[in-house]
Amino acid sequence: MEYAYITTIGQDSHAFDMTKGEANIMLGAIEIPNAHPYIANSDGDVVLHSLTNAISGFTCRNILGGVADKMCLEQGIKDSREYLKVALEDLKKIKGASIVHVSMTIECKRPKLSPHIEKMRLSLSTLLDIQASHIGITATTGEGLTGFGRGEGIQVISLISFRSQLPDA
Repeated sequence: MEYAYITTIGQDSHAFDMTKGEANIMLGAIEIPNAHPYIANSDGDVVLHSLTNAISGFTCRNILGGVADKMCLEQGIKDSREYLKVALEDLKKIKGASIVHVSMTIECKRPKLSPHIEKMRLSLSTLLDIQASHIGITATTGEGLTGFGRGEGIQVISLISFRSQLPDA
């Protein structure tokens, strides 16, 4: 059996509500203390949103936006793990397709991420059903050149490598 290896990219970002004080934010399905909450309809988990977008790049069905908006705004489902689950269900429908590696970069000034990266990797490992050793997470302030690096929000860019069974010739 032959396989193709395909890599997709996903991105998401959320600003912080600077008018509100300390709050826990979600990153990679874990709670992290922060100086301000997200401005978001859902729990704002930019890590899971970025991964959901990367999976959508493989399955060709956009989850964030229409599907997730309906879940969030009409059904009250604010947990970003649920949007990721929908994307993963779409992935399961593609014969022989699986995630083999995830790499992501998180850009923000705050919160300080290094104490949380291992916990995020373990959380994502469970959600994606891959080994934590196949999940790379880096963090940067981008030298403060963007609003994210100046502390105004968080941006995540994710790459996912998939293995997909080639159709019989």
